[in-house]
Amino acid sequence: MNRFLQRLADPRPILLDGATGTELQHRGIDTSTSIWSALALLESPKLVEQVHRDYLDAGAEVIITNTFRTHRRNLEQVGLGDEAARLTTLAVAIAQAAVRASGKPAYVAGGIAPLEDSYTMAPLPRAVYLREHGEIAGTLAAAGVDLLLLETMKDIAETEAAAEAAKATGLPYGVSFICRLDGRLFSGESIADAARAIEPHGPAFIGINCTAAPYLHNALHELRTATSLPISAYANPSETEDYINWDPTAAEQPEGYAEFARQWLADGSTLIGGCCGTTPEHIAYLKEIIAE
Repeated sequence: MNRFLQRLADPRPILLDGATGTELQHRGIDTSTSIWSALALLESPKLVEQVHRDYLDAGAEVIITNTFRTHRRNLEQVGLGDEAARLTTLAVAIAQAAVRASGKPAYVAGGIAPLEDSYTMAPLPRAVYLREHGEIAGTLAAAGVDLLLLETMKDIAETEAAAEAAKATGLPYGVSFICRLDGRLFSGESIADAARAIEPHGPAFIGINCTAAPYLHNALHELRTATSLPISAYANPSETEDYINWDPTAAEQPEGYAEFARQWLADGSTLIGGCCGTTPEHIAYLKEIIAE
């Protein structure tokens, strides 16, 4: 059995890492371009590794690769389309190096994001989804990740295609949806319908990410009734539905975020961590509540 699946079968909660993009931004990386945090792979690979190390030192068991914007489609916007495989592979190597240096038995998750921005709806043909998600999934698998993670997915159609691509690699994979404050996907579809559509494709877990921490429970309660699979929950500490208007909440403070996460665990989440706006300190607080 895949070693991540062995760990997932253990009833102890699994601690994911926190934000990579916003943490790189805090440390001086320009994330204003269309390739978001991928620029750091070119300009500051050692800094990317240090961010991963800081999350591992905080207690994270799963490190998500810095591949949120390394699809060929994304990189073509800055003239780097032919570098997609190289940069995706580099991101995996950086994460693997951080795990080795930490000396901890952590797992590297190959992150796969929607082809277009997570906060907008711009549907593409199914064939495009299958081809482009298949390309990055294959590259991540060849680079040796322990699992794949489809994250910040916003609608059922693209997620189903991405799930097919992930399943074809033979690796275990998880699926995580971004939800509005009312608990529905950005497409307007329900999280319950999304879970029921994706579960036949064989994910190892289903969850919610980059959703405002004080509101994540709206989607979580519905998701719990729709699936018996393990559930992941990793939020952002704001009250945003567009990523532009970033209204602070109690979750901006690590101890406040941890209190929300405590409820996610009580509500049946197996994997918890942080998304945009969270830091290694947030993850350290989550480590404490898991230890309790």
